[in-house]
Amino acid sequence: MNYRILVVEDEEHILQGLTLNLELENYTVVTAANGVDALKIFREERFNLVILDVMIPEIDGFQVCETIRLENQRVPILFLTAKNTSEDVISGLKIGADDYLTKPFNLQEFLLRVKILLRRSGSEAEELNVFKFGKNTINFITFEASNLKENFFLTKKEVMLLKLLAEREGQVVSRDLILEEVWGYDVYPSTRTVDNFILTLRKYFEEDPKKPKFFHSIRSVGYKFTAS
Repeated sequence: MNYRILVVEDEEHILQGLTLNLELENYTVVTAANGVDALKIFREERFNLVILDVMIPEIDGFQVCETIRLENQRVPILFLTAKNTSEDVISGLKIGADDYLTKPFNLQEFLLRVKILLRRSGSEAEELNVFKFGKNTINFITFEASNLKENFFLTKKEVMLLKLLAEREGQVVSRDLILEEVWGYDVYPSTRTVDNFILTLRKYFEEDPKKPKFFHSIRSVGYKFTAS
């Protein structure tokens, strides 16, 4: 499995060292140097682990952790920081971090903690999030998907839309509800955006997109998903 790790650190030499050592372990590493960029990247991509400094610009690490936990309860978060008092550690764990390691740190200990967090959140959690319908398979954690012809990756919004419809199988879901649940109130595109995403899902998963078996249009309202 290709594990993806988001590393948030504003000290360039530390960031480069972490990235190098994690990539040597065959992890895919994406980096951010401040809290605003970290949240933007996290919302746009999928990750198996977030490694987070506390003292970062724009939004500090504690606030980033709290925001991630409001949106995602599953992804492991490891604080890696010079904030080393017992109060800091307790605060970090209380707001949702899974582990807390203080600087300076031992590299082998760090890599072991990363491995443990990834293993803990890995195969068992993924099995619970594998969804199959027809001859299609989707992993809601890794964003991996397959149909009769190929394996591919979905975008985060595509996964969120598909999961919303699957959780309401057989029910009519309005375009307004889809916009609210998938895009939220901060970014509110037109209902045409939903239609375009449905067309994309049909191209991925329908044998004949013009005669859909799974993603049904309900005129003037929205869409209904049926798994068979």
